[in-house]
Amino acid sequence: MRIKKPQREYFLDSIRAYLMLLGVPFHMSLIYSSQQWAVNSAEPTLWLTVLNDFIHAFRMQVFFVISGYFSYMLYLRYKPRYWLKMRVERVAIPMLTAIPLLTLPQFFLLKAWTPAIGDWGNFSLYDRYNSLAWNLISHLWFLLVLTVLTTLGTLLFKLLRDSGRDGVIKTDYSELTWRKLTLTFLGFAVIWGTIRRLIFILQPNLLMDGLFNFVVMQSLFYLPFFMLGAMAWKYPAIKALFIKFNPWTLVGSCLTLVAYLLNQRHSAGAGWLYEIDAVITMLMGIWMVNVVFSLGHKLLNAHSPRISYLVNASLFIYLVHHPLTLLYGIFIAPAIDSNTLGFFVGLAFVFGIAFTLYEIHLRIPLLRFLFSGKPPHAAKSRQPAKS
Repeated sequence: MRIKKPQREYFLDSIRAYLMLLGVPFHMSLIYSSQQWAVNSAEPTLWLTVLNDFIHAFRMQVFFVISGYFSYMLYLRYKPRYWLKMRVERVAIPMLTAIPLLTLPQFFLLKAWTPAIGDWGNFSLYDRYNSLAWNLISHLWFLLVLTVLTTLGTLLFKLLRDSGRDGVIKTDYSELTWRKLTLTFLGFAVIWGTIRRLIFILQPNLLMDGLFNFVVMQSLFYLPFFMLGAMAWKYPAIKALFIKFNPWTLVGSCLTLVAYLLNQRHSAGAGWLYEIDAVITMLMGIWMVNVVFSLGHKLLNAHSPRISYLVNASLFIYLVHHPLTLLYGIFIAPAIDSNTLGFFVGLAFVFGIAFTLYEIHLRIPLLRFLFSGKPPHAAKSRQPAKS
């Protein structure tokens, strides 16, 4: 029997699309920030540095909550094996497509026009592998992490679905508060920081390995957000907590942003920079879930053809924007004296070309499949879950 589809939650679609599209101003502002990147302006600009840090401090945490929410929704709708196949295809195919078509050419661009790659000719075999791992995965890391979390979801979602059926665990989380949730995520941050510190003491070279960083450390960091999203689908009380605005989460988000800025500028990587960063971004991430969800529910919870278009386009725009940003930073940005002007010209440059490429790819079935992971007649082959 097919599970009845609930009414579409347009505000979550909108938030997801905007979070993806924020990748463009994030990387464009990175050029003009005090952060060291492959391409940097001659002098940083304060407001663009703050903008860059603000986007980076919360965006992906909120994104993974939404991903967990929709992933669990689909898990309940289809057979587990089909769900896994469908979800992995949706994230793995675009990632594997983008590596040869986008990030590999981007690697040669960086190697030829920037010092980001380093002295490739003197690299050892492992150094070359590791450099390729960092650069080819690059901004595709979240698709790799989603693949890992989706695979883990075959077990974790089954446990979540079956929890409470035996009567041992019986709760609807109606007593959950932001205080309890904050302490829980503080605990997750301490656990993650402890694991990282132990690796730093026992096997520090692992932390420099690109594949280990993405598959293990990033997946561990975002797993609590992913599972919280799934729990928000199962337990309406959690979702209700998210969409009811709490002014203290806004205050906390502002304070953690200040703490994030200070930590980035006054802590050393060999010290406790990353462990402190984990505490700050875990807390800011969970508090910004409330800020973003409550505002989105109030302002964006209605059907809009424009939002539908952005939802469909957002992944493609995210995939192609990174090499476009680097091209802009290498060849055009140096000719613009004003960082603020350069930032807005860069946004117009990247968005303009990215949306043009999106429209072109829509008219080529093979590219449409490769960049979305959806076969042309996927809807006809979907298998509903059995009750």
